[in-house]
Order: sequence, then structure tokens, then C-alpha cells
Amino acid sequence: MPRLLVKCAGFLATAGGGDTTPVCWMRPEDRVECWQLQRMAGWIVLSALVVFAMGGCATNGARPPDLGGSKSSALYAASAASDASSGSAKAASEEEPFDPFAREGETADTDYDPWEPFNSVVFEFNRQVDRYVLKPVAQAYNFVLPDMVQVGIKNFYYHSRFPVRFLNNLFQGKFKGAEIEIGRFILNTAFGFGGFVDVATEGKLVTPEEDTGQTFGFYGAKPGPYLVLPFLPPLTIRDGIGFIGDIALNPINWLVFPIVEVEGIPSVVAHKNRTTSAFFQIGGRVEEIVNDRSLNLEKFQGVEEATLDLYTAVRNAYLQKRAKAIRE
Repeated sequence: MPRLLVKCAGFLATAGGGDTTPVCWMRPEDRVECWQLQRMAGWIVLSALVVFAMGGCATNGARPPDLGGSKSSALYAASAASDASSGSAKAASEEEPFDPFAREGETADTDYDPWEPFNSVVFEFNRQVDRYVLKPVAQAYNFVLPDMVQVGIKNFYYHSRFPVRFLNNLFQGKFKGAEIEIGRFILNTAFGFGGFVDVATEGKLVTPEEDTGQTFGFYGAKPGPYLVLPFLPPLTIRDGIGFIGDIALNPINWLVFPIVEVEGIPSVVAHKNRTTSAFFQIGGRVEEIVNDRSLNLEKFQGVEEATLDLYTAVRNAYLQKRAKAIRE
């Protein structure tokens, strides 16, 4: 691919300069592919300009429902602060969080954290990475990109995980949710410029987000111990296994940028080009995290100033959100 792009540059420069002499060093099939790349680039630029022009739609459309599957520990802290400021304490007094799979008379253990000494050390490590690396990068990112573009990027990443949400709705027998997910995907693909604008949410077509961890919970798997790992969002053992399941269920990971080679199944990026796949996989993940952090700069700043025990706040916010997600 890089070699073809170099050839394309020379070919287009020759064509653009009015030189009609054939480019003898480029094969005919390469020339066809080169023109296809040029057209694709043109469509990408045009789409980006249209999305930028429709920024009002992107910012007015509520950000996609997000239970935190793609968030870092820092962003979960922001969620905890947001819950506290909106009266979550009152809600907690009205309704105790519960384990939907607890036996009758058994109380829900929503803060099961036997590995707290290890978790707290890793949490502090993640917090320092956020303070000295992620936050400065997100501030620069926020300076360069307008909010409407950041919201569009967030919408696009959420849109790309449609297969995971759709399949987990089916696995749980939530056929209405699966139907809504299909409707959202069609609307946002056709009229939201490939998912950059969330027109489905504007039209009140929403449904709770489903993932593999919730599917395990739906069928009775208990969450297990709370776990914090470097560079990853908070987890339980159940949700960690579910996180791997989500990766496996997303066709992008084996049809576009394959993580593992599946014999007999072709992919956009050839299996032998593992470096290219790794670049796009890691780059996309980093970009999504930075984008989310940029959208939550002020919220997380408030958390650091207002929360005395940040570790506990993040843990409780995560466990309660997951319990609520399974109930829904």
C-alpha cells in the first residue's frame, strides 16, 4: 500500500500537470486502483466538509448512550461526579443497587473488591498517566478540533460498534432492542453521513446499549471481583471476559483490520499486513480515548476538586451502572 501511494503521487502529479505521456513505470491495474484511491479521498474530504457544515446537528443531537465500555478510569471518575451532582445520592436512598441474580433473601454485594490493594495501585498509575499524558494531549486536541467535530467522531465510533449491540440484543431475546439498533444503523448510515451525525437519537430512536458482559449477566453469571488494569476501563471478571467477546463479535476486527487470521475469510487489509492492522487498531483506540477525554475535560476537573475518595467513587459508579444496565 505505501508503495502504491508513492506511485499514485507521481502519477497524479504527471496527470495534473497536463502531461498526457503514459506513465510507463505504473502497471495498468495500479493506475485503476490509483484513480479509485483518489476518488475515495475526494469522498472522504467532501463528507468531512459536510459534517463540519452540519455541526449544529451533531452538537444538538445527544451524545450516544454510553455505559462506559470505551472509557478510561479517568472518564469513569467524571461519570461519578456527574451522578453525584445530579442527585445520585437521593436516588441511592430510594433504590438500593442489587444483584439481579442473588438468591431470595441474599443482599447484593455491589462493592466486591477483594483485590483492592492491587487495584488501588493500578488506579493511581492510570490517574498519573491521565494527569501527565492524556489530559495535556486532550487539551491540545480540544484546542484544534471544535466540539461539533469531536461529537461527530464520538458518534462514528459508537456507530461502528452496531454489530456488538445488535447481536447481544438478540442473545438476550430483546428483539425490540435489536430492531431499534437496525433502524438506528440504517438512519445514521444513510442520513448521518456514515454515523457522524446521530439523526436516530434526534428522532427519539434509542435503546439501552447491550454488550457481551451484560449478556453473561442476563443468563446468571455473577460479576466476580472488581478489577483495574493499566490503560483499561474498570472491569469485573465477567465484564473482562465480555470485553474479549465484544472484540470477537465486531466484524471490523476480522473483516477490515483483522486481529487474528480466520482461514477462508477475506479482509480489507490482508492478513499478512499485520503492521497495518495493528496501526489502525491501536491508533483508532487511542484516538477514541483522547476524543472522549477532550469532551470531558471540565467534568473531570470538577471530579478531582470535589471527590475525596476518587477510587471508591469510580468503583461504585461503575458497579452501579453495570447493575442498572443488566436490569434494563
